[in-house]
Amino acid sequence: MTLSKAIQNRIKGLCAENNITVNKLSTICGMTQSTLNNIFMRDNSKPTVSTIKKICDGLEISLLDFFDSEDFDNLEQEVK
Repeated sequence: MTLSKAIQNRIKGLCAENNITVNKLSTICGMTQSTLNNIFMRDNSKPTVSTIKKICDGLEISLLDFFDSEDFDNLEQEVK
């Protein structure tokens, strides 16, 4: 799995856990809807740590909690 796909899956999963939509997440996080949509619309999107931190803050979780997912355990090598 690619990093982009793992991040997309994690955000979707967190939204499902919190019973919110991605659009609602953007409001909670104080970021534009287009910022989050770009994460999902572009397969090569690599959001910054700052963007992921805003998502974590909005969901009241830590970065460690965000990355504590099996999706991040076996990522494809980015540099070949």
